[in-house]
Amino acid sequence: MNQLAKGSCLCKKVRFEIKLPTKWVAHCHCSMCRKFHGAGYVTWVGVENKNIRFTKGADLITWYHSSKEAQRGSCSMCGSNFLFQSQQWPDEMHITLANFDTELDKKPQANAYFSTHVDWMPIDDEIKKIWK
Repeated sequence: MNQLAKGSCLCKKVRFEIKLPTKWVAHCHCSMCRKFHGAGYVTWVGVENKNIRFTKGADLITWYHSSKEAQRGSCSMCGSNFLFQSQQWPDEMHITLANFDTELDKKPQANAYFSTHVDWMPIDDEIKKIWK
């Protein structure tokens, strides 16, 4: 599959494209994702590093080290939080599903860190729960 999916930050000063297929799509319920994004959970898309290309504004991405092994990327202009990298998955980058402007090849397949799920956020029980 040689299709591309494209995305951007809110102000569109950072733009990217990925080569499909994606590795996975999952909702993360960990407290760091919830606090960094101000949401009940964040839906991430796993992409191999070699399949990501920033087509505009890569120099506008600022990185915050949220732990000793992980960092989160945001647009320095609009503040969109949409990137994640970790030593745990060195060959991939995680991009928030909401920042894609075109369709992807997968829908959410799993709920990660579900043991920390907040009870005020409804969830689709048909999607498996991993990393409890």
